[in-house]
Amino acid sequence: MFGRRSVANKHLHNIIMFSRTAFTSVAAQALRPRRNPLLSTRFAALQKSFLSTETRSAIDKAVGSAPVVLFMKGTPETPQCGFSRASIQILGLQGVNPEKFTAFNVLEDEELRSGIKEFSDWPTIPQLYLDKEFVGGTDIMMSMHQDGSLAKLLEEKGVLVPADAE
Repeated sequence: MFGRRSVANKHLHNIIMFSRTAFTSVAAQALRPRRNPLLSTRFAALQKSFLSTETRSAIDKAVGSAPVVLFMKGTPETPQCGFSRASIQILGLQGVNPEKFTAFNVLEDEELRSGIKEFSDWPTIPQLYLDKEFVGGTDIMMSMHQDGSLAKLLEEKGVLVPADAE
């Protein structure tokens, strides 16, 4: 009798171990991060095609409309988010010449709002451009402001209010 119970226990033990192993294997596969095939380089051309030629052209024109261009939520006078407000404050503290600055309110145009993110390959707004070159969002601007590199860049680009005009 003792022998039978031992065989039954071993059999039950094997079933439990198999189940645990099978469950662990299935769970591991389910929890393993999967690579998004759309992020593959093979699909890069497709990703860029989501932005219409017309929208891309309009954004190109906007980016080139002034030496300093900010795509933001709201206007410089009435920013509609804290990050846009912070970006305007940083540019003001740096002494950017208003004659060399323009801003675009992405809240007025959904195509611009989504298009600018794809155009720059940057997921957030606001976005700063200097001489048609993407600089970054508020976090980058803040970091550059704090380490002095933004002041240096703005001075090199010649977009600050002249010292004699102050």
